[in-house]
Amino acid sequence: MFGKRLNKVRKTKGFTAQYMADYLSVTLRTYRNYESESSYPDFDKLVRIADLLDISTDWLLGRDDYLKSLGVSVDVY
Repeated sequence: MFGKRLNKVRKTKGFTAQYMADYLSVTLRTYRNYESESSYPDFDKLVRIADLLDISTDWLLGRDDYLKSLGVSVDVY
C-alpha cells in the first residue's frame, strides 16, 4: 500500500522519481525500491516525503481507520 500511494501522489504532484531521490539524498534505485516496497524509508525520510507531498504519514502508511476515527477524510487522491 505504501509504495502505491507514494507513486500515485508523486505523479499527481508532478514530481519525477529522480527529483524525489535527489530531494531525499538517495539513489534513484533506492527511491524506486520505496515505490516497489522492496525497502522502506527511515523515519526522517518518511517525514520529509510527507512534508514535500503535503500528505500525512498516517495516510501514506495506510492508517485509514485511524484517520477516519479522528474524522479526517482519507480520500486524499
